[in-house]
Amino acid sequence: MAEEIGNLILEHLKRFQVGQARIERKLEEVVTRLGSLEVSVASVRRDIVHNKENTATISVCVDRLSERIDRIERRLELS
Repeated sequence: MAEEIGNLILEHLKRFQVGQARIERKLEEVVTRLGSLEVSVASVRRDIVHNKENTATISVCVDRLSERIDRIERRLELS
């Protein structure tokens, strides 16, 4: 009787180990996928910063062109 109970407990422990191993594998997968997402978010943030930098550069160029056009119009007395 005691041996049957011992075998039953061992069977349950084996099942728990299998379930725990499955959970650990899933957790590793989730951690890996989370790492990939973090890399992707960092990449998107870099792209956003790069776009803002480009926008600022274009804005400076437009401002310079506008100043030049204003100077040209004044010299030609167009405005």
